Parts: sequence; C-alpha cells; structure tokens
Amino acid sequence: MKNKKSALDYMWILSITYFSLGFFNILFAWLGLLCFLTPIIISLLGGGKSYCNTYCGRGQLFNLFGSKLKLSRNKNMPKFLKSKYFIYGFLTFFLTMFAIMLFNTYLVFANASNLKEVLTLLWTFKLPWKVANTSIASPWIYQFAFGFYSMMLTSTILGLITMLLFKPRSWCVYCPMGTMTQLISKAKYNPNK
Repeated sequence: MKNKKSALDYMWILSITYFSLGFFNILFAWLGLLCFLTPIIISLLGGGKSYCNTYCGRGQLFNLFGSKLKLSRNKNMPKFLKSKYFIYGFLTFFLTMFAIMLFNTYLVFANASNLKEVLTLLWTFKLPWKVANTSIASPWIYQFAFGFYSMMLTSTILGLITMLLFKPRSWCVYCPMGTMTQLISKAKYNPNK
C-alpha cells in the first residue's frame, strides 16, 4: 500500500522558493521571519516540536537531498555534536549573531551607520552582491534583509554540510529553532526539570 502524499510533504519547496526570491530581490529575506517565528508560536501554543517534525521545509529539503537523492553518507553524528554543550553553545552563538544583526539594523535606522550591502556566509566570507535599487524602502529595511538572508543562507549551508557528512536531518539535532522550541516545551510542560 502506497503512502498518500499531502501538501505538507512538499514544504521543502518553500525553502527553495525563499532562497530563489531572496536572490532576485533581497527584500524577500523578510519572509524568513515566518520560519523564525512560527516554530516559537506553535511551541508556545502547546504544539511542542510539531513545526520541526511536520512543517519545517528545510528539514524536508535535507531529507530529500540526503535520503531520496542519496547525497548523505548516512553516518551517525559524532557524540560532541549531539552534546548539550554543543547544542546550547551553538544556540548561544546563533542568538549572539542575531543580536549583532539587529544592532547593525538599529544603527542604520538611527542614521549612526550606513547601509552595508553585503551578504556573508558563515558570518565571515563576503559574497559578491549588488542591489540595483535600494530606494524602494528605508535603508534599515535593507540592512535587516541582508543580515537575515545571510543567517538563513549560513544555517542552510551548515545543514547541507551536516547532511552530506552524516544522516540527512543531522542539522535538526542542533538547529537553534529546534533547540528553542524544545526549551519552550520543557519550560511549559516540565517546569521542574
């Protein structure tokens, strides 16, 4: 008996669409906030990690590439990548990078800094990028878009590397959004643990 596919099985298309739209117009990077806020809202409303397990297009994309296209080595992750120290350390690092991105956006908003039209990969490597017209919106809106798209691109590249080296959804083990939703669920349903 064949498994019946539902629309939820194609959420990976949203991930590809997001990066494609952002490539053509950086302002589409703002759509990534849906991937950032939705898991937190679902978890706060009692859905636990259902976003990660059912709706996450990125996890589905890694599963598609790793399992269906057989691009994964399908090896177990080293123990240190699954340790609480690494998982919470990566969450802290990720949130720090997010706070720096927000601060840079604020500086542009407050006219204390100029718009930096730059995408970075792994928070270090500058990618060649030029926006044809930045007069459509305020400079701070562009600044946020560049920073957020850089973070989404970086986390996707990290997930792809992890998928290639280990099991397809290895990224999900240390994904900052998954870690945050797990912390919310623990605090909400097991406050004494």
